[in-house]
Formats: sequence, structure tokens, C-alpha cells
Amino acid sequence: MVSLGNFLFRHRNKLFPLFYILLFLPSLPLPGDGSIPLMWIGFAVAAAGQAVRVATIGLRYIIRGGRRRRVYAEDLVTEGIFAHVRNPLYVGNILILLGLGVMANSVLFLLAAGPLFVFMYHAIVRAEEAFLEGKFGDAYHRYTQDVNRWLPQVRGLGTTFGAMEFRWRRVLIREYTTTYLWLSAAVLIAMRNLAALEDSAFLDQGRWGFSLLGALALLYLLTRTLKRRGVITA
Repeated sequence: MVSLGNFLFRHRNKLFPLFYILLFLPSLPLPGDGSIPLMWIGFAVAAAGQAVRVATIGLRYIIRGGRRRRVYAEDLVTEGIFAHVRNPLYVGNILILLGLGVMANSVLFLLAAGPLFVFMYHAIVRAEEAFLEGKFGDAYHRYTQDVNRWLPQVRGLGTTFGAMEFRWRRVLIREYTTTYLWLSAAVLIAMRNLAALEDSAFLDQGRWGFSLLGALALLYLLTRTLKRRGVITA
């Protein structure tokens, strides 16, 4: 599992975007009253995942890129949201993708791609854990005894937020790409779902999707430009 996790860690930037493509493959629909309620439910789940990522990065950022595409860490981070769950950024990513799967009303995605996505992250986490245990030893072992790998501990969240400074600038420059990608995917899914309806009012609303996509692209490019010019820094 550790070897697989190291392989996936090195190539995750090439593999994980493929899951966005799978959202648009034809599939049997989920049971229920149609795509509109599912769109709102799925969007709420994805937004919850984004909120987890924002809270994590705003309080205590940890670099997940590794070094030379390999797992690496200089410090053992146990503050902020990491005091409540060991892998909050990954929890956020999983919620975002599963939420998009619900929005897409796709049995294929939720039964096939979703579990595969979770399994890949689990393998990466096992590789990271092996590295952290080897580097930090007993300190990391004690941390794993107190904090869950995947299930967040809600108790004490208020104290955590009250005791630490929240850095919005860091959230903006670290999170704008992830936010742009999943929101754009959500808009495309909504446009597809609305186009499948015969109600002209829904079709008219679907046309606003192009405006939303344009606005998201402009915000992305603006933030990227300000970041590169040093106007916005962490």
C-alpha cells in the first residue's frame, strides 16, 4: 500500500483531473425526484468540502506538494484543523468530488469513480504516514492516537478558531485554483442538467451558465495575475 501511495503521490496531478471527466460520462440516474434537488444536495456537500479546505488553510497551512514529487515534511503540524482530523485537505477534496458526483446524478461515478478516488487517497495517506512515522517517531505516534485519520472531531473547534489567527490572504492565493476548478465543473453539470429539461424557464436559466463560467475565469485570471506580481501575498 505504501509503494502504491508513493506512486500515486508522484503522479496525482495527472491522474486526479481525470475524475472530473468521468463526471460527464453517461450513466443511470440516482433514485429520487430528479436532478434539480440532487444538484442542490450535491452542491451543499461540495461546498462543505470547500469550507473544510478554507478553514484548514486559513488557520495552519501545510504543503502537500512534497519535495521532488516525493512525500516530504519539515515539521509535524498538529495545530488548527489538523488538531481535529489528520488529513483535512484530503477530506475536503473527497467531499468536493462526491458532491459533484451527486450533482451529476451519476450512479456510475458514485459507485465506481468515487470509491476509486477514496482508495487512491487512502494509499497516499498510508505513504505519508510511513514517512511521518519514520521522521517524527513517538511524537507522530502520539498524534495518531489522539486525532482520527478521516473522521473529524467537532469538539473544540470554537476554541481552535478563537486561539488562532485566520489568514484570508493565504486562503486566496493557495485555494483559488481548486475553487475555480470545482465551481466551473458544478456550473457545467448544472447547465447539462438544465438543458435536459423541457421547461423553458429552466433552459433560460441554464444560459446564464456561460456568464458564470466567464466570471469565474476572469476571477481566476485576476487572482493569478495579482499573485504572480506580488500584489497579493500570504
